[in-house]
Amino acid sequence: MTRWYEGPLAAFDTETTGLDVEQDRIVSAALVVQECAGGRVRTTRWLVNPGIPVPRGATEVHGLTDEHLQRNGRWPAPVVEEIARSLGEQRLAGRPLVVMNAPFDLTLLDRELRRHRASSLARYLDDRPLTVLDPRVLDKHLDRYRKGRRTLGDLCAHYGIELEGAHDAAADALASLELVRALGRRFAGRLERLTPAELHTLQAVWHAAQARGLQAWFARQGTPEPVDPHWPLRPEVPAAA
Repeated sequence: MTRWYEGPLAAFDTETTGLDVEQDRIVSAALVVQECAGGRVRTTRWLVNPGIPVPRGATEVHGLTDEHLQRNGRWPAPVVEEIARSLGEQRLAGRPLVVMNAPFDLTLLDRELRRHRASSLARYLDDRPLTVLDPRVLDKHLDRYRKGRRTLGDLCAHYGIELEGAHDAAADALASLELVRALGRRFAGRLERLTPAELHTLQAVWHAAQARGLQAWFARQGTPEPVDPHWPLRPEVPAAA
């Protein structure tokens, strides 16, 4: 019997105008699908004209300029709908969806759908949740005492995953997918008896604990900063009265 981490997986990633999921916009996105470890990878890419200026700092990260996006990007409304439908297709096909730091990418997509389609990610999924695997949450739980940062680049270096073209959505998505396979192999004794659906539920608990720990660390440093415990999607912020 094929272990789940050797079988079908999809992975999703975005590049954006910034780090604020409530205000920033998607400028590019990618979905990669692989039916088995080492198999052919199918990649879908989207390029978006966000309709707002792209800050210089964001361009320095992903290399996408206002001029390039205005000339080659599509308007957000049809793109975010295509993305949401594509993610829904992965759920229907039974493929777990790998998303590095899922609360960022999935929440940002949800807010774009609300902004441009007056809808939500849940509605495009028929209110049936995705099965999400987040290498950041998995690594922090499975190897919690390892020191050092846990960015995508750091995790790829630690697990021996090749990351070419970092901060390209397709490259990052593929690296995240390979990371989950590597985590599965490294921690097979703890993971192979769990289904992806069971892992999804557990990751929500693990992420909440990780968030509490991070918030406590901030408090000890004298720089209290709220850390959202929700995973894989942050709830909508109520509108100001």
